[in-house]
Amino acid sequence: MPIRYVAFDGDDTLWHNETRFHLTQTALRDLLRRHVPDADVDSHLAEVELRNLRLYGYGVKAFTLSMLETAIQVTGGRIPAADLEVILGWGKQMLGEPTELLEGVEEALREVSDRYELLLITKGDLFDQESKLARSGLAEMFAGVEILSEKNVHAYRSVLRRRHIEPEEFVMVGNSLRSDIAPVVELGALGVHIPYPLTWHHEQIPEDAMPREGWRRLASISELAALLDSLDQTSALGA
Repeated sequence: MPIRYVAFDGDDTLWHNETRFHLTQTALRDLLRRHVPDADVDSHLAEVELRNLRLYGYGVKAFTLSMLETAIQVTGGRIPAADLEVILGWGKQMLGEPTELLEGVEEALREVSDRYELLLITKGDLFDQESKLARSGLAEMFAGVEILSEKNVHAYRSVLRRRHIEPEEFVMVGNSLRSDIAPVVELGALGVHIPYPLTWHHEQIPEDAMPREGWRRLASISELAALLDSLDQTSALGA
């Protein structure tokens, strides 16, 4: 069956995201170590974020709440209100930053959209993701947008069923093996992994835990059109 639909993740696939979290976390570490010099801020924040996922989900708002909780716990409640306001300000700043596209994204989407129907399938806070998409200038390229609270087999299956898409005609492109690649491979679709230099700890899974087949890796989104052409040619020869 030929490929008809190509879906893209948003954060760190089409636009920069994790870099901003990384810079803000560095600032938090520096701030809290002024109060508790030997504090393991990164590990504490990671534990708080993981614990809060089921309550807050993903995104900047969840991250901000987890930073505030971490700051209170690490300092034993002694952190001044002024420093809490600083942390809150970081979150607001992140929410208002421009959407910075990765290199080659717009050109790649235009090239691929000539032959396939494009979807955006991302996860996180609804308002934040809608805002980033609007600021990206890419919205008009997508035939459909799905903003999910989680990206797992059940979520992808629901999207495909609702849109009447067969797994064999669907390709998912993203930077996260855990969220973008492994679930769609399990469904029988194809995953295309394009790594980003930074990956949130919760999105990391061991490479050897991935299936051997059903997914490909590219160094850049600029290589996507050529890969899809190759896959279509292989499909035509096997028909």
